[in-house]
Amino acid sequence: MDMNNIPDEAAVSAATARVAADVRRTPLLRLPAAQLGLSGGFELWLKLEQLQRGGSFKARGMFNRMRAQALPAAGVVIASGGNAGIAAATAAQALGVRCEVFVPELTSAAKREALHARGAAVVVGGAAYADALAASLQRQQATGALLLHAYDQAEVVAGAGTLAAEVEAEIGLPSRVLVSVGGGGLMGGLLAQWGGRVHVDALEPTGSPTLHAALAAGEPVDVAVGGLGADALGARRIGRIAWALVQRHGVASHLVPDEAITAAQRQLWHELRLAVEPAAALPLAALHAGVVQPAPGERVLLVVCGANVDPARVAG
Repeated sequence: MDMNNIPDEAAVSAATARVAADVRRTPLLRLPAAQLGLSGGFELWLKLEQLQRGGSFKARGMFNRMRAQALPAAGVVIASGGNAGIAAATAAQALGVRCEVFVPELTSAAKREALHARGAAVVVGGAAYADALAASLQRQQATGALLLHAYDQAEVVAGAGTLAAEVEAEIGLPSRVLVSVGGGGLMGGLLAQWGGRVHVDALEPTGSPTLHAALAAGEPVDVAVGGLGADALGARRIGRIAWALVQRHGVASHLVPDEAITAAQRQLWHELRLAVEPAAALPLAALHAGVVQPAPGERVLLVVCGANVDPARVAG
């Protein structure tokens, strides 16, 4: 990989200026840790990115990718398990261009409905994300549309990093940030902005351990995808950009069991009335499961990254 094309703080700064009129500055919520059943004497903050346009942080990267260049008449094309596609459709609709989204069969009905509602053309591209990606590449070559990637393009990763820039501008640096990982776009964005300055805890469901497997193997490898994370965190391997940033800055990787994630989803609903998808509940789940144990006095940031879930699933 061309290391000159790996996003850094300057790329995040450029993205912040580029998408300022397009994305929402989402709220930061400070809570006593005890309100969420946690102890340890640390300072707890939640970045409520599930309130972003399209229901997830992904809008930041999609707007940045599309704003960074002239858009072809054929519009844009993307493969997505849901959130990146919804974000792409949101951006495309705002910018007045066509958007075609290739989804895997396991994409939830709620996410497909959200895509249709934003005017996207939805195509089922196979059983898993990798199949949808292959189909989208063929389509892009046939039409000349701008290819968007859910997590492995420099503009997409830098766009995700605008979340970190917002946090830093508002409250300064956290001591550590807890972030869910699928392909690694959000983690990559945080590392682009905060690498070497903030401790990053990368969190994955036990059924979708792309980063964990790469760290064990010393390089990105394919993993089986299953469990709660398969819908939003369904990448088969960590992205090249995220891996390069991990190699440059280092992260702590942790696996979180599905039962802890489900419990965290329900707690966020019952305590805060936040209906969030499994990926967004991973940070809180990691604290409850004890896989991450902040020290007293640390400023701990949980990134609540997405809300594209059927509320009935979290209100039980």
